[in-house]
Amino acid sequence: MKSSTLQMCLPGLRPGDLAEDSTDRASGQVNKLQEADRVIHDWYRFVLSFPPHLVRDYLQDFGLSRGHTVLDPFCGTGTTLVEAKLNGIQAFGLESNPFPHFASSVKVNWNIDPDVLVSRAHQVADATLEQLREQGIDDDRPFDGDIGDIPLKSLKPEAMKLLIKNSISLLPLHKTLVLLDHLKEHSSEACYNHALLALGNALVMSIGNLRFGPEVGIGKLKRDVPVVSVWLSEVAKIASDLRLVAGQEYPNCYVHLADAREISQVLAPHSVDGVITSPPYPNEKDYTRTTRLETVVLGFISSRAELRAFKKTFVRSNTRGVYKEDDDDRWVARHQEIQRIADAIEQRRTELGKTSGFERMYGRVTRLYFGGMARHLAELRKVLRPGAQLGYVVGDQASYLRVMIRTGQLLADIAQVLGYELIRIDLFRTRFATATKREMREEVVVLRWPGERGD
Repeated sequence: MKSSTLQMCLPGLRPGDLAEDSTDRASGQVNKLQEADRVIHDWYRFVLSFPPHLVRDYLQDFGLSRGHTVLDPFCGTGTTLVEAKLNGIQAFGLESNPFPHFASSVKVNWNIDPDVLVSRAHQVADATLEQLREQGIDDDRPFDGDIGDIPLKSLKPEAMKLLIKNSISLLPLHKTLVLLDHLKEHSSEACYNHALLALGNALVMSIGNLRFGPEVGIGKLKRDVPVVSVWLSEVAKIASDLRLVAGQEYPNCYVHLADAREISQVLAPHSVDGVITSPPYPNEKDYTRTTRLETVVLGFISSRAELRAFKKTFVRSNTRGVYKEDDDDRWVARHQEIQRIADAIEQRRTELGKTSGFERMYGRVTRLYFGGMARHLAELRKVLRPGAQLGYVVGDQASYLRVMIRTGQLLADIAQVLGYELIRIDLFRTRFATATKREMREEVVVLRWPGERGD
């Protein structure tokens, strides 16, 4: 498709967006974390998080600076919040998933003495290593004995069932839980959460058996792996970054464990000048699986009932998070294109003879997703100041039986019905979808809230 045609389809597309850095856009380089951006962002981060430089671009584009307030209603691991704080801008975040919420909260708390953090970590490490040595385990050398001879610590059976199978081996889990027990002895200290986040990142990146692509999966099973030294390295990284920001004044940033469809319950009316965010996309990605290892091992959830409770606070973006009582689809009941897409998915399912319970819900979850986003955008109006500008990073999807969903254009349509002004849709990057053999667009939908009449 030619650029001129795309500009007709995507109002306000910036000239040159399709031509500039086309190789980087297609290869995914534009989404990579730059070395200079690792400070604080790298404490804990989703593999596919949008990059800090994208946030900086839109902070500048929206004219946001000290004295303004930025919101990320789907804040994930806090990229927008950290970048806003680094630029002297107050920020608020909402996140429904408990461990990313915890991570974001820690990543915007820089009032920690890094020397105390390191000192306490070494105390915990010494106690952990001593206990492991008493059990015949040298954490720095692969264990070559019979693990049946060790009274291995484990999670309760209900919690173990929540883990992705083989996501962590028995001995590394044991060593992690021994370390966690000693760490909890310092749970009342200011540096505890930073030390706990360091362990969460170590679990994902080194201790567990996870691998990350478009989806989380299991890589090579590691019978044994160092735990204490890996954790200490993560602690040292955090301490080093804290020293870089010490002695400088930064605004406070806050993260709420809350549903993005109920924003007015946690934020004051007319308090937000800009929004930069990336909501979930309509696909079969269960975002709770991405964080399941650290969420369960570190005790943020321990039962299916707890998992179900917080999944209910998500915008419905996959069939594993849909419940009988869900009714967000009523928000888009009159949107003809969303109804057409949902009907096309159901027709394709029937033609292909797909009969599983999840496949039968593809059309419904499509309606629920866009209905949930409509509900979010309607609620968001209450906390925006007139003239607030918004950037939503979203991607085209074809996860549901290869029926194309132009997410950005549909969200733009919904927003305009709710009174927002569509400024433009910027191309962020393209990615090749192996299922459809097509280049899929990731875009930034740029909106403006003019205010209610009478504001």
